[in-house]
Amino acid sequence: MTTPKSLTIRPVKDHDRADWERLYQGYAAFYKVEQTVEMRARVWSWLHDPLSEVEGLVCENALGNVIGITHFRRFARPLAAATGCFLDDLFVAPEARGSGAADALIGGVREIAEKRGWSLVRWITAEDNYRGRGVYDRLAMRTNWVTYDIKL
Repeated sequence: MTTPKSLTIRPVKDHDRADWERLYQGYAAFYKVEQTVEMRARVWSWLHDPLSEVEGLVCENALGNVIGITHFRRFARPLAAATGCFLDDLFVAPEARGSGAADALIGGVREIAEKRGWSLVRWITAEDNYRGRGVYDRLAMRTNWVTYDIKL
């Protein structure tokens, strides 16, 4: 996948905190998830802890503005005897949708996964995330797996 020349994908850095917080709050609001300052601080700390499994990328536009974020992590795939990549969160600022930022962020995660020898990139989304699913349907194969949660 080729990133448009007007976009840059790179790892999240310390100076991205305000932009990352704004976008992560937008992500939580999109999914109607209550998110506190403490929760964001915990995730931010994971992104900067070399021992944490969670990593993050940002998408910058030509002006250097951060317009999108994604978080991802490796996971074991025992049945396949392989390691996969789980793309946890992906959010593009509403005013930047259609810019190619989502494609570029997914492409950035894919490149990292390929370099590390991971066998696939997997993610979930809400059934009613129609705009996002339009992008995902172009970039990946929809599976027939059903997801379950046990709340603890």
